[in-house]
Amino acid sequence: MSDRIRCSCRRCTIRSLMWPAIIITIGILFLLSGVDGGNFDFWSTYPVIIIVIGAVSLAAALASTDGHVSSRVVPPPTAPGPTPTQNPGPPTGFIPGQGR
Repeated sequence: MSDRIRCSCRRCTIRSLMWPAIIITIGILFLLSGVDGGNFDFWSTYPVIIIVIGAVSLAAALASTDGHVSSRVVPPPTAPGPTPTQNPGPPTGFIPGQGR
């Protein structure tokens, strides 16, 4: 299995429906072509696919991104030690007043 983190925000969920919507639309167009005797041939109804792509894209653009998980690679954790925001303290063997 992939260790890739999947986002479950509304925008990513709607975007993941793009290809299934296109495949279902193509299937319906071919079904209508066969049932109606050729009045709905695929080449005259392809704008329907463009409309479906536009509708899904518009819905994804208007959806909320609350809880979005970025697909960027997270850097591995660093070795334990002081973080840049922590004061590491004086070096070992430091005696105040030595003038270092």
